[in-house]
Amino acid sequence: MGFMSLMITLFLVLLVSVPAILLAKEINFHKKLVANIIVTGNETIGETDDNYICATIDWFPSDTCRYNYCMLQNSSAITLDLSNPLLAKTIQAFKNLRLRIGGSPQDQVIYNVGSPRYPCRPFQQAKNGLFGLKGGCLYMRRWDELNHFFNKTGAIVTFGLNALYGRKKQDNSTLWVGDWDPSNTRALMNYTILKGYHIDSWEFGNELSGNGIGARVEAAQYAKDVINLKKIMKELYKTTNYNSRLVAPGGFYSQDWYTKLLQDSGPGIVDVVTHHIYNLGGGNDPNLIRKILDPAYLTNSILGTFKDIEGVIQEYAPWAYVWVGESGGAFQGGGRYVSDRFVNSFWYLDQLGMAAKYSTKVYCRQTLVGANYALLNRTTMEPNPDYYSALLWHRLMGKGVFDVHRRHASPYLRPYAHCSKGRAGITLLLINLSNRTEFIVHVHNQTGFKLKEREKRRESHFMRGRRTEVASDGRSFREEYHLSAQHGNLRSQTSLLNGHPLHVTNGELPKLDPLLRHENSPIRVAPLSIAFIVLPNFKASACANPAPSC
Repeated sequence: MGFMSLMITLFLVLLVSVPAILLAKEINFHKKLVANIIVTGNETIGETDDNYICATIDWFPSDTCRYNYCMLQNSSAITLDLSNPLLAKTIQAFKNLRLRIGGSPQDQVIYNVGSPRYPCRPFQQAKNGLFGLKGGCLYMRRWDELNHFFNKTGAIVTFGLNALYGRKKQDNSTLWVGDWDPSNTRALMNYTILKGYHIDSWEFGNELSGNGIGARVEAAQYAKDVINLKKIMKELYKTTNYNSRLVAPGGFYSQDWYTKLLQDSGPGIVDVVTHHIYNLGGGNDPNLIRKILDPAYLTNSILGTFKDIEGVIQEYAPWAYVWVGESGGAFQGGGRYVSDRFVNSFWYLDQLGMAAKYSTKVYCRQTLVGANYALLNRTTMEPNPDYYSALLWHRLMGKGVFDVHRRHASPYLRPYAHCSKGRAGITLLLINLSNRTEFIVHVHNQTGFKLKEREKRRESHFMRGRRTEVASDGRSFREEYHLSAQHGNLRSQTSLLNGHPLHVTNGELPKLDPLLRHENSPIRVAPLSIAFIVLPNFKASACANPAPSC
C-alpha cells in the first residue's frame, strides 16, 4: 500500500469512528432514573367538564401588530375564513370543541341589530382608542355565518359581550363608570333566539376586573350589571327549551374584587366564574423557554391562583363552576418561535393537568387561530404542535382527576392522572422536562399495586420509538402516545408521535395511533418528551362506570 493510499484509509477510519465516539458520549450523557408514582385510584380530587379543552377566537383586526410583527391577519371573528375545509376538520376532530368568542376588543363591538345608540363601524387603528382601536361592528350577516359554522362543526359556543356599552370613561383614568346599557345585548340575544342559534353561554366583559387591562369597572357596579343581565337572559330564554349560562368576569384574578362581585351579585347569578392566565410574561421575553422547562417556575407562577380562586368559589359561590377563560402562556400574542413550537406543549399540557386538580371545569386556549400562540397556522390552518397535544388530552383524559404522589422522583418528571375517557382504567400524562434523564416509571395505586418491573427486551430509543407491538389480547396491553420534537429541536413546528411526524396529508388530519406495550413492561419517558399512557387494568374504583367516549 502506497503512502497516499494509507493516508486515505486512515482518514476513512477516522471519518467513521468520530461520529460513533460522539454518539457514544451522547448516549452515556443521558441518565436513567426509576420514578415511582402513586395514584389514589379509589377517590377523585376533582372533575372536569366533558369538553374541558376550549379555544378562543379573538376580535383584533388584521392590521394589529405586536413587537414590530403583524401576526393577526384574517384570524378574528369578523375576518376568519369559515369556508376553509381544514379549519372545519380541526374543530370536528374534537366532536364538540368549546369555542370562546372574545378578547380585548370585545368591549368596543357594537351589534348591528335593532337600533344601536352608537354607530356600527369597522375597527380602525386609533392611538387614543382602547387597545389602539376605535369602532368595531358585528353585522348580522356575519353573525349568521358564524352560527352556521358553529352548527356545522358541532362547536359549543361562549360569546363575550360588550360590558362597557353605555358607560363613560373617567378623565385620566382607566375606570369606566355608570350603569351598563343592556339594549344592544338584548337585541343580539333576541335575534339569536329567534334564529334558533344555540349559544351555550354569554360572558360579560373582558379583563375589566381588579386593575383591569386597558379599562376597569368597580366590582359593586359590575355585580349590579350582571344581576340585570341575568334578569334579561331569564326573560328571553323562558320561551326556549334550553338555558344559556352567564359567565363572568373574564379577567385576571383579584381576590378582593372577585369576592365583592360574588357577594354583591348573590346566589345563582353568575353560573361560571372565569379568570385569565398569562404566567410566562411578555411574548418578547428571551427567557420563555427557560421558564417553560423550569418545574419550579411552572408551579410557583400559578399554583397560588388556582388554590385561591378555588377557595373563594367554595366559600362565596358554591353553585358556580371555575373556568380558565383565556390563557396563552405569554401575553401580547405569545412568543415568536416559541408559542407555536413543540416546546410550548410542556407548558400547555402542564397547565391542563394542574388546573384540573383545582376544580377547573374548562380551560380555554388563546387562540384557535391568530398570533404566535395559535393552535392552528393562520394561513394554512395546519395544526401547530399544541393542537395535537390538546386533541390527545381530549380523547384520552376523562373527567375524574386523581391525586398523584411521586416517591423520591425528580421534579423534572411531572405526572398527572385521570380516569380514562370512555373506558375502564386510568390515563397518565407524564411530562419529562429533563434534557438528559430518561425516566423509568412504575405506577402504584393506594393499595400498593405495582406494574411488574420486567422488560421483554432491551431496545434503543430509536427502535422503541418506531416499533408497534401488536396485541392478540388487548386486555394485556397498554396504549402509549409519546410526543417529541422533530430532530430533537424544541423550536420545531412538527411533533413526532411515537417517532412519526404529524402532518396533514391530502387535506386530512393524521391518525393518532398508539404503541401497544405489554402492561408488565416498564414505562419509559425519554428526555424532553411527553407521554400519555392508558392503563386499562389499573384498579381505580372511582372510574367504575366510565362515560361513553365522545
